[in-house]
Amino acid sequence: MSAEATLRWAYDTFPRVAIVASFQAESSVIIDIASRIRPDLRVLTLDTGRLPPQTHDMIDRVRDRYGIEIEVVTPDADEVGQMVAANGSHLFYRAVEMRRLCCDVRKSRPLDRALGGYDAWVTGLRREQAATRANTQVVSLDPEHKGITKIAPLASWSKADVWDYIRDNELPYHSLYDRGYTSIGCAPCTRATAPGEDERAGRWWWEHNEVKECGLHYQGLVR
Repeated sequence: MSAEATLRWAYDTFPRVAIVASFQAESSVIIDIASRIRPDLRVLTLDTGRLPPQTHDMIDRVRDRYGIEIEVVTPDADEVGQMVAANGSHLFYRAVEMRRLCCDVRKSRPLDRALGGYDAWVTGLRREQAATRANTQVVSLDPEHKGITKIAPLASWSKADVWDYIRDNELPYHSLYDRGYTSIGCAPCTRATAPGEDERAGRWWWEHNEVKECGLHYQGLVR
């Protein structure tokens, strides 16, 4: 099915659907398509406490354009405090295990709590983004979140497809793309990429031969 048909099916099938948006380019496309189907969108986003200011600007621009509420999900303050007290505020630079712990506390656990009231969630994953995403299914059960349904309507889209849609529909997009970023996460963990580099090379760039995933989508990581 097309992305629009997939989203229509999702809204017809499940009473409680959440779009989980990182406000990268794929989020712009999904929110725009969904807004043409349902005016009462439920959009969640994770504020890890380490996002670049441009991401907050993007959230405001999308909220204003579509007149929708965006639920900003934050990590548990006590969990963050205990992690930082034990390991420091820049623990992610010290070891892969520390980086995964930080992602778990700031992203995975908050998302797990936020999805507790939903039947399905929508993500902007694309197979082309990384080898770890090559087998992404458009619709699957998500054992990481109590078996609810996970929907990736753009799974088969290319990067060019995404940007063609953004340009054709004059959608807002994250301003860091204009500064050479190709994947955008937390500010300390993301840099611009050079020509020819992998799309996710700017994520945790100090790590070598490690999986460029935080654990939200790739279940090969041990948590």
